[in-house]
Amino acid sequence: MTDPATLRGVLDASGIDYELAGANGFLVALRGEHKLVTNALLTAGESALIVEAFFMRRPDDNHAEVYAFLLRRNLRTFGVHFSIDSLGDIFLTGRLPLAAITEDGIDMVLGAVLAAADECFNPAISLGFSAAIRAEKAWRDKNGLDDTNLAPFL
Repeated sequence: MTDPATLRGVLDASGIDYELAGANGFLVALRGEHKLVTNALLTAGESALIVEAFFMRRPDDNHAEVYAFLLRRNLRTFGVHFSIDSLGDIFLTGRLPLAAITEDGIDMVLGAVLAAADECFNPAISLGFSAAIRAEKAWRDKNGLDDTNLAPFL
């Protein structure tokens, strides 16, 4: 296992803000345009740098379409990929060699997480929660409320 101090040193040298998460983990908040915050956990493991980031909870609607959309997106990702847990919640995960614990390597993997999360968020939410979004729009319209922030999902 690599010394977690190595990862901490790279994060510090890069000027990346983080919180400690356990003995070997570092939590980094990535700011996006569509998915406003994606929290990425970087863990210095036995033989790899482990990357885990929650993307969205299990879709209410169109499960197969959401998962297929994200699997197709996996064809263009580098260092991370979309995956699901036993509940159907969606994550971005990756394993990189310990040699990737450099300023360039960390920048690359965090950039890959941010790009995938931000680019896929609106389409995935639109597909996965279409009934709830339509119901919310109908309720707001009925009550004369602003629905501008729903536009990206319709």
